[in-house]
Amino acid sequence: MRKFLLTLLAISLLAVPAFSAEPIKIGEIATVTGDFAAYGVAEVESVKIAVAEINAAGGVLGRPLEVVMYDCRTRQEDMVNAARRLVEQDKVVAVIGPSGSGLCIAAAPIFNRGHVAHLGTLPTNPLVTVDESGKVRPYNFRICFLDPYQGAIMAQFSYINLRAKKAAILYDVSSDYSQGQREFFIKSFEKSGGKIVADEGFRGEDVDFRSQLTNMKDSDADVLIFPFMGKSLPLAVKQARELGIELPIVGGDGYGDFMWEISGNTLRNTFWVSHVDRYDPTLKAFFDKYYEETKTECQEFMNAVMAYDCVYWLKDAIERAGSTDPEKVRDALEQTKDLKLMHCVLTMDEFHNPTGKDGVILRCDETERKSLFFTKIRPE
Repeated sequence: MRKFLLTLLAISLLAVPAFSAEPIKIGEIATVTGDFAAYGVAEVESVKIAVAEINAAGGVLGRPLEVVMYDCRTRQEDMVNAARRLVEQDKVVAVIGPSGSGLCIAAAPIFNRGHVAHLGTLPTNPLVTVDESGKVRPYNFRICFLDPYQGAIMAQFSYINLRAKKAAILYDVSSDYSQGQREFFIKSFEKSGGKIVADEGFRGEDVDFRSQLTNMKDSDADVLIFPFMGKSLPLAVKQARELGIELPIVGGDGYGDFMWEISGNTLRNTFWVSHVDRYDPTLKAFFDKYYEETKTECQEFMNAVMAYDCVYWLKDAIERAGSTDPEKVRDALEQTKDLKLMHCVLTMDEFHNPTGKDGVILRCDETERKSLFFTKIRPE
């Protein structure tokens, strides 16, 4: 029998007070290994912090939360296996994470057949919560904004703020996330009056982008658009600068502080859509606690904040449902309105997406070697 590829990590929460009641099991799937490992580790640590806080404060409905976590290794087959185990074997109330759109889309049928709600942390592709016909997936939710919104933010920022009229795109043809952002950027940029002068693809496992970047360099573009994530992102930035391309580079929410380790100061003049500003004063207490608990700086701050807030979103839903019945919790998630979380006030729309969130543009500062707040955009 093939060795099961998932790594089960039972999270022991030392801060749990002495509960006599049975724990409420919630599931978590994270990319602890694989290409998106940096994002997943931050999510795991943040979920641990949120659950410890909740348990220390008395739990939910008088019961402690217990997390059952699987590493999906950034692989769709492992994501599906993890979802199946959480739903069929572990009998969790709901599942949080991971961030990858393709991973969440692959496992969506499992959650809907099992009638267990899934809360995506940063999966921005529309198909995470609706099927190909546009019909909402009843058990799939997300806390982040979508690729159409993100693509429109990138287009509006490039056309208006950077005054770019010609854009060259490099994207991952094997990624739903990347293809979605590319599609929606093109639609919005051309609608504004911009022109796409190069459209170059690569596959997720590629590490050399010089051929595509050379074509982009020769395209007479005003801006480079990098709608992808993972290690490909800093590698592509570095190679672009090595080829002498000093144009501004704009990307989606794939930015992570780990990129400085690979790209170094070549990240200069790059701009990234974000869901939060790492240095927003309202987030300071959380990041201080993250450091206290992990003894590391929280580099993948978007994933960390989203995962942390997902736990509190689920807590609120269980309390409003007055039950741990997965169906009733799903109903409560769908009815979420004006819920004050750490990074936003959350209201669900009819397609299980948050409404009215601003997009934050981060600019990489090579002197401080960090991404700093540049502007906020809410596209029309």
